[in-house]
Amino acid sequence: MNKILIVISTFYKEISSNLENEAIKYIEENNFEFDVIYVPGAFEIPAIIAKASKYNMVTNYYVGYIALGCVIRGETSHYDYVCNESTRALMDLSIDGIALGYGILTCENREQADVRANPKGLNKGRAAAVACIEMIKNFSKIQEKSSIIE
Repeated sequence: MNKILIVISTFYKEISSNLENEAIKYIEENNFEFDVIYVPGAFEIPAIIAKASKYNMVTNYYVGYIALGCVIRGETSHYDYVCNESTRALMDLSIDGIALGYGILTCENREQADVRANPKGLNKGRAAAVACIEMIKNFSKIQEKSSIIE
């Protein structure tokens, strides 16, 4: 099965919706299926992906994961903690061998976020889906070569 799990923060709903729509378009263009799970904020995304990837070791249900959301700098250091910790946790999962597309926007203001989420702008939802599918393909190549060696 070629199924991808998309985990989306709903904190900035309009921005997340743009990211989601563009990621889904690319996934469907490449003949993958998908499931979507919504979480309140970017900080919660790694926990869902970690839990799903643990179950996946047994079930092989998902071939990849996409993290989508947005964090906009405010007046306190909360921004730094959310950005740093969610990014670190997702990188740890990636290094553990999951195909991951990172689409959590970390912006100074709403205008930057709108440009990055916009399909006619930087289109980071699509970029996250591209990264995930490319990682799936690369991991598959590595697995094929490994099985030849064994």
